[in-house]
Amino acid sequence: LQANFDGSALGVMTDRQGQLTNDFFVNLLDMGTAWKAISPDREVFEGSDRKSGVKKWEAGRADLIFGSNAELRAVAEIYGSADAKDKFVQDFVKAWTKVMELDRFDLHR
Repeated sequence: LQANFDGSALGVMTDRQGQLTNDFFVNLLDMGTAWKAISPDREVFEGSDRKSGVKKWEAGRADLIFGSNAELRAVAEIYGSADAKDKFVQDFVKAWTKVMELDRFDLHR
């Protein structure tokens, strides 16, 4: 959604920027991508195509936690599945609305 700090491309794992999609999860879980640290502090990683070696994505450690932590990976697999496009959008909108209305006591009288 182009909402990264300072316009950074870090963690933007989609070719459809500005659209609400499940591409982040689909591409994060793609077994055709090999990840390696590219910063001395091991906070920035490059994802390359396993066969060709061509760079596909850059991600931070916080992005990749969704693939390495068992509980977060389970969530990522739900949203990254082929039939989860609508579910992701619906769940995102529901969560966004809930957060935006938390201090709106006038709405819930």
